[in-house]
Amino acid sequence: MSHALVTVFQADDVVLIALAKAALEAEQIAYVSQGKGLQDWLFPAGQNAVTGPVRFLVAAEDADRARYALEGFGESS
Repeated sequence: MSHALVTVFQADDVVLIALAKAALEAEQIAYVSQGKGLQDWLFPAGQNAVTGPVRFLVAAEDADRARYALEGFGESS
């Protein structure tokens, strides 16, 4: 089992971020979101040039399943 994390999705739209979280949680896929806390603290309205989009990372072995769960949501990685 690998402990490497891979980015499977990124978004700057708060609705897409919420949908991505819901989709991954519904499939019981563990994830880490990168940039969310800093983004909320600095710019609660969404993406900005400083923090960039929120990125969703999952374990490498869950990447295909996560990408499938997030299909059609926008900017997959």
